[in-house]
Amino acid sequence: MSCLQTIADYGLRSIGIGERLLPRSDFTLCQQFTLIGSGLIWNIYFAVFALVLGFGLSLALALARNAATPVLSKPAQWFIFVFRGSPLFIQFFLFYEAFTLLPKNGIDLNLGFVEITAGTRWLTRAGAGALIVLFLNTSAYAGEIFYGALRSVPKGDLEAADAYGFSGWKKFRRITFPTMLRLAWPAYTNESIFLTHATTLVFFSSFPAWQQKGDALYYANYFADKTFNPFVPYPILAFYFILLSLAIILFYGRVYRHLNRYLPQERRPRLRVRPQMVR
Repeated sequence: MSCLQTIADYGLRSIGIGERLLPRSDFTLCQQFTLIGSGLIWNIYFAVFALVLGFGLSLALALARNAATPVLSKPAQWFIFVFRGSPLFIQFFLFYEAFTLLPKNGIDLNLGFVEITAGTRWLTRAGAGALIVLFLNTSAYAGEIFYGALRSVPKGDLEAADAYGFSGWKKFRRITFPTMLRLAWPAYTNESIFLTHATTLVFFSSFPAWQQKGDALYYANYFADKTFNPFVPYPILAFYFILLSLAIILFYGRVYRHLNRYLPQERRPRLRVRPQMVR
């Protein structure tokens, strides 16, 4: 079988298109690159939707935590503390058990955006349930980042806005929000990279890979188990994630330059990403 035929057969297998059976023996390098790359579709799916949805919630959490009234600040503070203070792997486990066991016992749970009942078994699928966990988790981390940036907005900028007659929504939209984003963006870039790497936990947590439709790590682990040689599939996996991280850095770098476009050329900082080993 040629490499092109392998790509045609297995390139989209992780989403149910192509060969249904995985190769059993005589594994080629092309098969490993193709299937692990196919699984990367799931990692990109989880990362993109969790970050896009989480961006809005994280801004709301930062604003709520910064509010003067405890009715808003305390719930936001506890939400951030709970999701930052507990391991992501445990969050996957607890949410899967809640999505699975509560409906079986006749217990309905209203989360606000969805009500868990016997008819919501789709939440036990990784594409929905795990995405919810990643969305809430990254919202908590990014919310803390934006809160710190919001508190760091220079008072001189706010006083200048007051002097020009800006107030309320106009002051926030023209001064506070752009400055907050500019200050938070390098740390938020790190969070986005970390969240992308954390998507590899999905199919090794409680959420099963339905019909062997797993992510990149799922297929890398499959080849490592079958060949008893982890030094081929796992470096391939690392190579894909390095490329993915570079793509994130380039994209976020362009956004960062756009955020700094009003600053003088000599005062425009460059985005220097320092990946953190531990959050």
